[in-house]
Amino acid sequence: MRVCGVELNSNDVNVCLLSLADEVFQLPDFRSRRLTLTDINSSKDLRYFQQTFAKLMSDYKVDKVVIRQRPMKGKFAGGAVGFKLEAAIELIADLDVTIMSSTDIKESLKRNPVHIPYGDTGLKMYQEVAFNTAFAYLMKDKYAPRED
Repeated sequence: MRVCGVELNSNDVNVCLLSLADEVFQLPDFRSRRLTLTDINSSKDLRYFQQTFAKLMSDYKVDKVVIRQRPMKGKFAGGAVGFKLEAAIELIADLDVTIMSSTDIKESLKRNPVHIPYGDTGLKMYQEVAFNTAFAYLMKDKYAPRED
């Protein structure tokens, strides 16, 4: 299964492609690490962003896009541009998109820690949240707590 983890940060979308096959994780080569909406007030640019994202997911045969949920209010609340980008991604036809809460990500990572230092992955620092989101999604049901 190929999962694209997504972190929305202002007008940037940080992405990380992670695959899991036969209990082995891989970080396939991926031509983009970050997509940016250049003009936040232009519907033309928003459509271009959406088409670019859709093409990227299609080219790499991504099975699932997992977006890290941002709070709606409070100190770390997401801005309007981030919600526009999130909607643009969610509205892409034939793309399986899910939103994963920070709490679910933390719980999954607690149960299933990453066993290599992040620096050894070859990813950029700004991709760490996207990586953790993809990893947490892939592992969320793998070693879930047992219900007695």
